[in-house]
Amino acid sequence: MRHNKKFNHLGRKTAHRKSMLANMAISLIQHKRIATTLAKAKALRVYVEPLLTKSKEDTTNSRRVVFSYLQNKEAVTELFQNISQKIANRPGGYTRILRTGFRLGDNAEMCIIELVDYNENMLKEKTAKKATRTRRGGAKKEAVAAAPEAAPAAPAETAAE
Repeated sequence: MRHNKKFNHLGRKTAHRKSMLANMAISLIQHKRIATTLAKAKALRVYVEPLLTKSKEDTTNSRRVVFSYLQNKEAVTELFQNISQKIANRPGGYTRILRTGFRLGDNAEMCIIELVDYNENMLKEKTAKKATRTRRGGAKKEAVAAAPEAAPAAPAETAAE
């Protein structure tokens, strides 16, 4: 039976897996985006998101806890100074996994894992989409309400000419 065996061991012993995830978490914090396999990205997300949540509260204890996982002073400093400021209002879901296809050598599914608040392209699209319409047609009603106001003004100008 496989009770309480929920996480992916990634074909590695415990020490190797922990050091690999720590190295990947450091790279993600420093570079804001890394390319890896889908299985490793999903394991990394489970590993790094609690650390990002810890970084919201800048106390000595939370710094020590995060450092015990990462063992890298530069990454901990970057996390607590810059990243925690951007994710302060976000209730969770700090990472995004974007699938990129399959690797040529072994056909492993590849992806990019990134910090959500650091992708400027998706942030621009999100603000542009908010101005369009909602599921219930709220923006449509606003556009229809604005159109009759503009319509009477046009004939009045032609009558004046």
